[in-house]
Amino acid sequence: MAHDRTQDASAVSLKPNAIGFVDALVIGLNATSPAYSLAAVIGPIVALVGIYAPGVMFASFVPMLLIASAFYYLNKVDQDCGTTFSWVTRAMGPWAGWLGGWAITMTGVLVVGSLADVAVSFTLLAVGLDGWVANDFVRQLLTVLLIIVMTGLCVIGTELSAKVQNALILLQVAFLLVFVAVALYRVYAGTTGFDSIEPSASWLNPFGAGGAALTGGLLLGVFIYWGWESAVNLTEETEDSASAPGKAGLWSTVVLLVTYLSVAIAVVAFAGTAFLAENAGEEEFIFAQLAGDVLGGWDWILLLAVATSAIASTQTTIIPASRTALSMARRQALPQHFGHISPRFRTPDVSTWWVAGIAIAWYLIVNQISTNALFDSLTALSLLIAFYYALTGVACAVYYRRHLTESVRNFVLIGLGPVVGAGLLAWLLVRSVMDMSDPANSYSGTSWFGLGPPLVIGIVISLVGVILMVVWRLRDAVFWQERPSVADPELVHATVAKSSDGKPGDGKPAGGGSADGRSADGDSADGKER
Repeated sequence: MAHDRTQDASAVSLKPNAIGFVDALVIGLNATSPAYSLAAVIGPIVALVGIYAPGVMFASFVPMLLIASAFYYLNKVDQDCGTTFSWVTRAMGPWAGWLGGWAITMTGVLVVGSLADVAVSFTLLAVGLDGWVANDFVRQLLTVLLIIVMTGLCVIGTELSAKVQNALILLQVAFLLVFVAVALYRVYAGTTGFDSIEPSASWLNPFGAGGAALTGGLLLGVFIYWGWESAVNLTEETEDSASAPGKAGLWSTVVLLVTYLSVAIAVVAFAGTAFLAENAGEEEFIFAQLAGDVLGGWDWILLLAVATSAIASTQTTIIPASRTALSMARRQALPQHFGHISPRFRTPDVSTWWVAGIAIAWYLIVNQISTNALFDSLTALSLLIAFYYALTGVACAVYYRRHLTESVRNFVLIGLGPVVGAGLLAWLLVRSVMDMSDPANSYSGTSWFGLGPPLVIGIVISLVGVILMVVWRLRDAVFWQERPSVADPELVHATVAKSSDGKPGDGKPAGGGSADGRSADGDSADGKER
């Protein structure tokens, strides 16, 4: 027993088969924080496109589905919890892979504090403690405590995390269904008290408000789908790891589409476009305003929907960042201690607590500057998200390049689709940079070095990543000995990925996701084929 407790960290792996497909699906859904995400963007999107907001949300779904396809096919040949980091490294080399991993890690750091803050605020509103929401010290203290609690759940075990997430998604969906049903009933009954509009199929036309308005709407709408890939980050801990996590990611985007369209139609129909446009600046708190109008004394139902959404996402958003850090450390792209796995819980405890600690520090420091500065940092998220999603889409086509012409299915789903998705996101990235360059478009409205604060934050984070990457390359060059490769033909053509003992998904990175730097097709770290 003493020997087991003191064994080297490298001998301990993530717990295989800890969760199943449904658990992964729920985690993918909760990571997007559906109720919170929708509440935050519905007003601004309506201000741009009016009744065609549901159509814009439908159009925003397209690039996400195409990138989800890339995640699915890349996971089939490389079940590595580092996802984008591992895949881009294998397809395009260590420099691009490291930057992709850095982008994923930093998105978690930037957003966790804000999610926890929203969770605390809406929970307090739901129980009638409105005064506590306005008290910065109390709210921020509770926010930090919530982050610590949810991080502890992540460390204690993936199974416990999945059980908590299952309960939270049930509550969230139930609350949203009640809201949608009551809102639509009152629309058709004519008892809304607003300039309500009966829903029409024409609302699903994304081009109804014109191309310019669609562009602005996409800049807002596409990122409400972000987070579903958390399901794939748990690939080494999921049953049928070669298939289930990727399917969970794909189905997450579809379920999110249905959820967003249902709630968006109900909100636009009930409140009308004028109210939503006038209150676009309220962001997620627009749901707090509508809760009483729709549900009366039962307004706590909608408030708790947003609260449970943010609580769930606080936990699940930590997963991609911590697993990516683990994968990077395992490949010697980061210091080895980030790769430590708890022998007791079989989770990446060190990287998980590091992500939480940095996220708490970021939240508290930026809040001291101003609340608007925190919102500006969240706006900068879109740059990082678009970057690593687009990188993954390109990596999919590059990694499978020898198999794209084997069938129409391969060409469309593995090559063309992911590349088109990457192209759309790259275009949105450029448009976002253009938009953020104007200080007037930021929350704070101030100029940092002549640019908008979100763009400056994005540039600084990128530069810090490049500097750290170069420093680590000079200290430890092992990871940079890896060379681009292609997908293993045997894995590409396999119908079922099995481990050596015949059981699907042993929790180890199949298809070349090992820590020794060997690629999926048998290329060694020096780039020579065996």
